[in-house]
Amino acid sequence: MFTQMFTRRSLTAIALTASLAASLAGANAQTPAPGAAPAAPKPAVTSPAVTAPPVAAPAVKPPAVTAPTITAPASETRAMKPAVQPVVDINTADKATLEKLKGIGPARADAIIKGRPYKGKDELVEKKILPQSVYDGLKDELVARQKN
Repeated sequence: MFTQMFTRRSLTAIALTASLAASLAGANAQTPAPGAAPAAPKPAVTSPAVTAPPVAAPAVKPPAVTAPTITAPASETRAMKPAVQPVVDINTADKATLEKLKGIGPARADAIIKGRPYKGKDELVEKKILPQSVYDGLKDELVARQKN
């Protein structure tokens, strides 16, 4: 098959070359001088008819085998919510638990314990124990439960 394709292309190239050469030879021929007898016309150079057997199209390569794609069930493709932070009761939490919160160090933990009891978690800002920026980052993790 490769040989047939190569031969057909070679013959086509030879035919085109011969045709081009013939047309250039005719265009570059010198014109006779005035008063000279016209030259006999030269026979046109023609290439032999090229008849090659039809070439079959190359076989199509099968697609490469890849590993199957694993998709998660629809329930897992939804946006995953971040893990719920444990809620810390500011009225009963010990110093170590308070210090685990972002923005709360030993001094702020002591201030929270000293300012107890709280009616609401927003009293941490009202009593100026926490700045508003720290409270905004923690308000979802805090609660102020009341004793019964």
